[in-house]
Amino acid sequence: MQSTVNIPLAAGALLSAGAALLHLGIVAGGPAWYRFFGAGERFARAAAQGRWYPTLVTLGIAAVLFTWSAYALAGAGVIGPLPFLKAALVAITAVYLVRGVAFAPLVRARGGAITPFVVWSSVICFGYGVVHLVGLVQRWAAL
Repeated sequence: MQSTVNIPLAAGALLSAGAALLHLGIVAGGPAWYRFFGAGERFARAAAQGRWYPTLVTLGIAAVLFTWSAYALAGAGVIGPLPFLKAALVAITAVYLVRGVAFAPLVRARGGAITPFVVWSSVICFGYGVVHLVGLVQRWAAL
């Protein structure tokens, strides 16, 4: 483990963990939270009907985000290294950046509306990606 913590990757870990906690809150908040956070009416109705898939999908997203948080902590030097650390951080960074840049055009291409959720979630994901990218560049040689 390194002697100093990489601040951007540590911040990225906090951002991913916060997003994971938000997804847990959506499960707990139920249909109104699914609607508010842009999951779509189909998901909200399914949650209201007690169907399992909105919960399963949302918990799966939370699990992925918690895993990404752990990888960012490892990259930052807060915890010990995890398997395939460099490759995982590259992939995580790429997913955040691509999600930030490509989601709105994809929604539009599929005939969907550019809603506030589409805009804000894209901006947020792009920001997360930039934070990860800065940390990744700073730590590249040490990974």
